[in-house]
Parts: sequence; C-alpha cells; structure tokens
Amino acid sequence: MSEMSFEQMLEESLKTIRNGEVVEGTVIDVKPDEIILNIGYKSDGIITRNEYTNEPNVDLTTVVKAGDTLEAKVVKVNDGEGQVLLSYKRLAAEKGNKRLEEAFENQEILKAKVSQVLTGGVCVNVDETRVFIPASLVSDTYEKDLSKFKDQEIEFVITEFDPRKRRIIGNRKTLLLAKKAELQKELFAKIKVGDVIEITLGSKSVKVKVTEVKEVVRKEDAATMYEAAV
Repeated sequence: MSEMSFEQMLEESLKTIRNGEVVEGTVIDVKPDEIILNIGYKSDGIITRNEYTNEPNVDLTTVVKAGDTLEAKVVKVNDGEGQVLLSYKRLAAEKGNKRLEEAFENQEILKAKVSQVLTGGVCVNVDETRVFIPASLVSDTYEKDLSKFKDQEIEFVITEFDPRKRRIIGNRKTLLLAKKAELQKELFAKIKVGDVIEITLGSKSVKVKVTEVKEVVRKEDAATMYEAAV
C-alpha cells in the first residue's frame, strides 16, 4: 500500500469501485511481471504482465516506470490479497476495436508489425487487438515461407470486421496490387509510339519498338503492340 495522508485515507475509505469500471492511477512500483498503481482507493491496483500485453515474456520495467499515469479496467475489486486486479490490455483492446471499426468503415491504410506467423497467415496487433491476415492476402504473389514477415512492419486495410466473432481480417494484397497498377499507369504515361524499350520474355530480356500504347492490355493483344527493334 502506498503512503497516504489521513485526509486521503478518509476520502478513499469512502470511495467505491466496481468490476468493469475504468480507473486512472499513478505507477508507484514496477516489477518485471507486475505493475502497482495508486488508483485513489483504499487498496492499490495491480496489473500483471498477462493483463498488460498479449506479448509473452515482456519485462514490464522496460515499458513502464514509476510516476507514469495509466488507465485500466477493473477486473476484480479484491484479488484475494486485498488488492484491485486491473487490466490495461482489455481497455486497450476496446479502444483498438473502435479504432479498427473506423478504419474498416473508412478503408484507412494501417501500419503494424507482424507479431505472429501461423500456417495459414500472419497476425498483427493494433492497440492490443489482433488482426489476422490470411496467407492469400499477405502478398500479391504466392509466398511459401511467411516467416520472413516476422517483426516486419507492413501496411494493410481491414476487409472484414466482426469483433463479436473475433474475426478481424486484414488485406495487404489489395494495396500491393493498387501500387503496381499505379506504377504501370505512370510508366505507360511516359511511353510513346516509336520508343525502344526492354521487356522480359521468359528468362530473356529483349529490346522492342512500341507500336501502340494502351492503359489496359489484354494478354492476347500484347504481341501486336511491339515489334523487334532494329
């Protein structure tokens, strides 16, 4: 218990809190696996490592220090040892859900680090809320080994949002395709009939003269747009 004046003790003895309530407190002590908060109540608040973050084995002394102010949700008013059990990550997840809902509705481009690689895709965390990106939506080409994305910061959009079913789906592929399309459009804007350019056919690069320029090219029409460069 943190030291308090008689007036503070009297005031806080009259204060009540309930499960689910959001409280604000000042960090008075930090251990590798536990944070102790003065929440203006007769008992101190405790945030365990598991209730601070979803990341395993985080040393809390490296992310929080005495004097910091934190908001947290009350999980249990009495944890059996006379202290108030709090959760920082549950409150953060609620805020994260709201943030992701807005991003989904506005098709906002988000950026986050890949926290986990699974057989069927990768996971990123946005404000302690997990977003799953299926393997088919991680890239615009087939990726056999997804492990290379671990700890990599990537951009994506939310294409499915259903927090009640814990189904929040991200899509990186659509951004990559859009970027390629934009680059292709810029490239075609620079090419003129008569220009000699280098294209790749299979494993070989050849120089050809442009005979026609189109923004949208069908595969069967591509051969008619070039001729061998002399």
